[in-house]
Amino acid sequence: MVPRMRSAASIASCLSLLLLSGACGGASDPPPPGEESEGCDGAKLLSVPADPSARGPWPVGARTVTIGRLRAEIWYPATVGAEAGQATVRYDIRQALNPSQRAIVPDADNPRQDCDCYRDLPLDAAHGPYPVVVFIHGTAGFRHQSVHQATHWASRGFVVIAADHPGLMLGDLLAQFCPDDPSGTQDLAGDVDKMLQALAAPAGELAFLAGRVAMNHVAVVGHSAGGGAAAAASTRPNVRVIASLAGNTVAKPGPDLERVLFMGGKQDQVVSFGQVSTAWMGSATPRDLVGIAAGGHLVFSDLCESKNPAGKDLLAVAQQYNLCGAALAGMLFDCDPAYIPGPRGWEITNYATTAVLEPALQCSTRTAPLSEVSRYGEAETVMQAP
Repeated sequence: MVPRMRSAASIASCLSLLLLSGACGGASDPPPPGEESEGCDGAKLLSVPADPSARGPWPVGARTVTIGRLRAEIWYPATVGAEAGQATVRYDIRQALNPSQRAIVPDADNPRQDCDCYRDLPLDAAHGPYPVVVFIHGTAGFRHQSVHQATHWASRGFVVIAADHPGLMLGDLLAQFCPDDPSGTQDLAGDVDKMLQALAAPAGELAFLAGRVAMNHVAVVGHSAGGGAAAAASTRPNVRVIASLAGNTVAKPGPDLERVLFMGGKQDQVVSFGQVSTAWMGSATPRDLVGIAAGGHLVFSDLCESKNPAGKDLLAVAQQYNLCGAALAGMLFDCDPAYIPGPRGWEITNYATTAVLEPALQCSTRTAPLSEVSRYGEAETVMQAP
């Protein structure tokens, strides 16, 4: 494992915090605007709130790029203040459908997915380099399915990349019933390699990241099938964190792996919490497990909360307009009204993932520990193996 050094100044800062607050890494008030901190290997960052669920100080930029066969989204820390007067991004989920189906749902009934991010803002080049989070969507998903998590991490100083994975997207599932061909052969491991290679030598559409990404500090996070692919990335060099959300694949020890997190919904009807727990028990240490009471399979995504102006969710709209394959998609649409509300699930997920990401990838001593996620009554299962 490659050692990461912190300067004497950062250690002194932590000791000062200890004297002032009684803890180094516990929750505290947000830092004053513009206050800076030091990350791994001397990275220059803005200070973030100690509460891992709190939004960070950066506005979030968003860019859509092409990497080989992949259409990918990059969310990143943008220059503070550059968002003034700009409109936030709204993703059109119809683009995840097969070509023959995209025009069937009219604009007035289109489910909306709003993002607290801004198109093509300038990267905050005065800070960084920023560690990288690769996010892998689940079966019948798409690159922005978990945008509330992606933008949360970016607001706290991470470059986050997520792709539409051929063979795994919503349109690929529906293609079994629609007059369209699948988007391609599924190769999640190869897709992850392509994204990491592109970030390691950013050029073309990714040139704005040149010199600003810390490729020796990488996390791979995934949901459902993407969680399995994330776990399988544990042996890659420079991957320090694996986070599997509703995944059931073991994360093996890796040369640089420092932390493994598994999260599951206790009411998940697709990948049971028992399956998540079993994968966690067989994974590399140190490892953490968080179970969310009344959480379904999609608690780690925006899918249940993306609705049209009439309040209809994705499945209801698909059924209203008789989109082909809607019945099959409904098998994975685990959105019981009795489940935990989406925003509450996002907050718990943001807390747990950020509490793991920041110490490992930013060398943070300020971030509150993962164990304190138990402050949420719905976080019923919190287990750690050193």
